[in-house]
Amino acid sequence: MADTESFPVEKTDTEWKAVLNREQFRILRQKGTEAPYSGEYDKTFTEGTYNCAACNFPLYKSTTKFKSGCGWPAFYEGIEGAIKRNVDSSFGMDRTEIVCANCGGHLGHVFKGEGYKTPTDERHCVNSVSLKLKEEKK
Repeated sequence: MADTESFPVEKTDTEWKAVLNREQFRILRQKGTEAPYSGEYDKTFTEGTYNCAACNFPLYKSTTKFKSGCGWPAFYEGIEGAIKRNVDSSFGMDRTEIVCANCGGHLGHVFKGEGYKTPTDERHCVNSVSLKLKEEKK
């Protein structure tokens, strides 16, 4: 990543490539996007916690996941302190990028005011590749 911001977990590209597969590296470290409707967690509503696929840091509770129909997993809020927001001007417009607050891994983007009936009126549009579900044991 070209960002100069530091995070609790810091690794070189070589170190990240040793622990991430090619697609995870492309999305988490190079700010890529997976194809819509292709992700493992798009239509998953299993109870548990969604952790960062790079560093295993808890990011989202399954109770904040909702069906948005956008083609990527959607959450209305992250676990407090787990998500960092940045301005992303990469497509000639300002969007809100979200990254893991622990390792800086790219998760996706946040969209506001779309009219979803959620407590925050936000949609965290997250790449499934950026997540790892830790199922809740009953």
